[in-house]
Amino acid sequence: MASTTESQAPETPSKNRMSLTTQITIALVAGAVVGSLLNSVAGIGWVNDHIIEGILSLVADGFVRLLQMLVVPLVVFSLITGVAGIGDIKLLGRVGGKAFALYVGTTALAITTAILLALVIGPGKGFDMSGVDTSGMEGAANDETFWETLASIIPGNPIAAFAEGDMLQIIFYVIIVGIAALMLGERSAGFLKACEYMNELMMKVVTIVMMFAPIGVFALLTRAFAREGYDLFVPLASYVVTLVGALFFHLFVTILVLFWLFTRLSPTMFLRKMRAVQLFAFSTASSNATIPVTMRAVNQRMGVDRGVASFTVPFGATINMDGTAIMQGVATVFIANVYGIDLGLGGYLTVIGMAVLASIGTAGVPGVGLIMLTMVLNQVGLPVEGIAIIIGVDRLMDMIRTAVNVTGDAMVSTAVAKSEGEMDTDIFNDPTAGEFDISDVDLDDLDDDGVPDAEERAGAQRARS
Repeated sequence: MASTTESQAPETPSKNRMSLTTQITIALVAGAVVGSLLNSVAGIGWVNDHIIEGILSLVADGFVRLLQMLVVPLVVFSLITGVAGIGDIKLLGRVGGKAFALYVGTTALAITTAILLALVIGPGKGFDMSGVDTSGMEGAANDETFWETLASIIPGNPIAAFAEGDMLQIIFYVIIVGIAALMLGERSAGFLKACEYMNELMMKVVTIVMMFAPIGVFALLTRAFAREGYDLFVPLASYVVTLVGALFFHLFVTILVLFWLFTRLSPTMFLRKMRAVQLFAFSTASSNATIPVTMRAVNQRMGVDRGVASFTVPFGATINMDGTAIMQGVATVFIANVYGIDLGLGGYLTVIGMAVLASIGTAGVPGVGLIMLTMVLNQVGLPVEGIAIIIGVDRLMDMIRTAVNVTGDAMVSTAVAKSEGEMDTDIFNDPTAGEFDISDVDLDDLDDDGVPDAEERAGAQRARS
């Protein structure tokens, strides 16, 4: 009896410990400050070679690789488990159709808003081209047609798709496998049980990797600011201000309004539960690398059914490019103004259509927005060399737009789940649901689902009350 009483005694987390969100926030601020200081002395050889490109790059690249190693196996096993968990192929079709429509719709809305704002502000007018090296940009365009892009979604060689990390091909193939497993019925029981175990195993690996998140975020931000500094922003102030303004408008107005319209839940609570994911996406500048964190937040923090989250989050990381579409809209207006070219209504409508189509099948990795931008510029007849003007600030802008992208992924996931009755609103409305302090996590205290026992005890206690 004594042992039972002891096991029921809840462990009270230390009030002096900081949450993961707080630790990441501190790491971001510290990284920006330290990076700016290092930028001022980057001309010293040993500082650049051994600190910025040495130690910081080792930690930053190592952390990103830790995240990247999780993506493919996590998506594969969670998606198969998710398809099996949905159980109904018709329901899967509805979830997929709704998610696709919302992702494409928000991307079109994002770039339309960006173009309108850029036309009002007029970034790029009177820009001084002297000192801008545009050599080597002429061949940067991707000439793949829309129909070729659609056809490339189907993997000719699934093994190659897995090896190369082609997320849309992987998702397509795994969904087919999941549907086939459902059609085989009871004979798939062993296979699905093994996938469930592997999914739980990968979630435990996510928990372990997240313990190093503040260190990785600090290294990423310090290196970024040490390399770029703030000087690059001065000549591009109008472009940066317009782009950041459009991104923030989409994040804090468009996405939150859509979230409320589709779910009738608190946008403030949604933002609160997305903070850690947004900070994480900002530091990595990669929607794909953030998939494990986004999936955990959507499922455990917001109450979205794991089957739905396992489908919508990886799907969104692949085709939802709201932030990138906004960059393309602002950059197109900026480059058109720099070269004194009037695109007209038809040209901007073409930009909107191209940005939406280009978002389908484009990898959620750092820097991909510039590749997409070359396609748009070619289509409307703007000089591809204009990319050289904005390439210096693109890395830091990429970090902001990635945070917007993952917020859109979570919004669509919750909207789809709510419409299908696959969302636990009690979890969403609980400010502490799914939150734990990584500094309190003992690896021996993690059970089979990769969640700290203390967190489950607290959840059970809330359920009983």
